[in-house]
Amino acid sequence: MTIYQNLIAGEWVGSNATKNINPSDTNEVVGLYADGSADDTRNAIAAAKAAFPAWSRSGIWERHVILKKTGDEIMARKDELGALLAREEGKTLPEATGEVIRASQIFEFFAGEALRLAGEVLPSVRPNIGVEITREALGVIGIITPWNFPIAIPAWKIAPALCYGNTIVFKPAELVPACSWAIVDILHRAGLPKGVLNLVMGKGSVVGQAMLESPDVHGITFTGSTGTGRRVAAASIEHNRKFQLEMGGKNPMVVLDDADLNVAVEAAANSGFFSTGQRCTASSRLIVTEGIHDKFVAALTDKLNTLVVDNALKAGTHIGPVVDERQLKTDTDYIEIGKSEGAKLAFGGEVISRETPGFYLQPTLFTEATNQMRISREEIFGPVVSLIRVKDYDEALATANDTPFGLSAGIATTSLKHATHFKRNSEAGMVMVNLPTAGVDFHVPFGGRKGSSYGPREQGKYAAEFYTTVKTAYTLA
Repeated sequence: MTIYQNLIAGEWVGSNATKNINPSDTNEVVGLYADGSADDTRNAIAAAKAAFPAWSRSGIWERHVILKKTGDEIMARKDELGALLAREEGKTLPEATGEVIRASQIFEFFAGEALRLAGEVLPSVRPNIGVEITREALGVIGIITPWNFPIAIPAWKIAPALCYGNTIVFKPAELVPACSWAIVDILHRAGLPKGVLNLVMGKGSVVGQAMLESPDVHGITFTGSTGTGRRVAAASIEHNRKFQLEMGGKNPMVVLDDADLNVAVEAAANSGFFSTGQRCTASSRLIVTEGIHDKFVAALTDKLNTLVVDNALKAGTHIGPVVDERQLKTDTDYIEIGKSEGAKLAFGGEVISRETPGFYLQPTLFTEATNQMRISREEIFGPVVSLIRVKDYDEALATANDTPFGLSAGIATTSLKHATHFKRNSEAGMVMVNLPTAGVDFHVPFGGRKGSSYGPREQGKYAAEFYTTVKTAYTLA
């Protein structure tokens, strides 16, 4: 099989490779992808450093054209890339194609932002002095992305980094190199100068560590586990490096007595179980008031009975496989923990077989859970949801906020009073009313509070806060 190589200083390099396995059919090898070394990483950093002076001073039209061409090609190839994403990650084909479309939209947005770069001109408090405030590129950006959104998350980090004139060393998750390779190949052919974008696929303990140790990486943007995020932070502080972290979530969805039952069930099912629950914004805690509790559990159980778990590429599949064997074991371990803690297994929880061998798990719902149980406090990152019964809105809000995380939160209600109060008092970076907690637009800020996020928000115009540094210049008239 062809080896898909790393891109370093404008050249495709690398002979060692790792198999990329389809979680819907473990007999299929999606491709062979390069396994980079620490030396590869250091060479990539050196290439990005050398390319930075010219790229950071490049014209805005050049950046616009490259980003626009990239977005256009991604959109033109949405079906092909969607199938590739579904094969390597296990996301259903409609979800995968939707993610590819979003990646295209992100590049389109930042192609426009490249033409809207602006600053401020202000008078000084001193006579005959002018003040200019501008944003300049930060430098070499290390980008480390997770496996659950293998094209959208790389897009929303790479596009603004390039838009604002930075150079990049990009390390995707080991489990999903194919989409990352494709997006880098498209950018490379779109005309990026050598060294501006470097791709080093490989182990986090090797490639990621070399990035963390380098004083020539001026910023690191990371999405992944809380534990790894802490290591990124510690290493970055040592080098006085700017860093941005998007980590875990244990997102609540509150369902009040006055909720529209159909709306609440659809939002809960989408949030908790679609994308196999493998979203940092997934609602893995359902907090339901007493008056609607029994009706909601019955309706949600009926809904779960209609969901088809099968091969991600198969028509009619609602939920694909878990991404790999290790994540499947994590999920099943937590199911056993939930049972041992005294929660009631109301639905699912079984590993199942399908026509093709894969990591298939039934959507799993625990009822009679408490907010102190491990299944209600720790991020599982699978289709495993705990449901907590509460007395009223006040208890629901307190329970929703009683978590070390603060990424996303939702509420199902027809009360304007409660919706307004929840939006203001929820301790989350993103709040949804009568909508799934998973699913945000590409042009608005993404991020959370507490243990979920650190640093400036991602996406939209707010991305400039991380990828640029502010300069204030004075001129005597």
